[in-house]
Amino acid sequence: MSTKLTLTIDESVIKQAKAYAQNQGRSLSAIVENYLKAVTNQEASATNEEERSPIVKSLRGAFKLPADYDYKM
Repeated sequence: MSTKLTLTIDESVIKQAKAYAQNQGRSLSAIVENYLKAVTNQEASATNEEERSPIVKSLRGAFKLPADYDYKM
């Protein structure tokens, strides 16, 4: 069930956020909802593929470390 929420946000931030949402082909409400889900349920969003943003999904596996890489150095 969806519920309406009223937020007070600086007008310039709203304009930028609306432009971002339009460029992503998503609604601003969907972006805000996804963000709130992520910050309130970080453990679930880290393990649930559907909760990851498209950018994060596209980066997965993009970088491979050498087998002998020592991260402690």
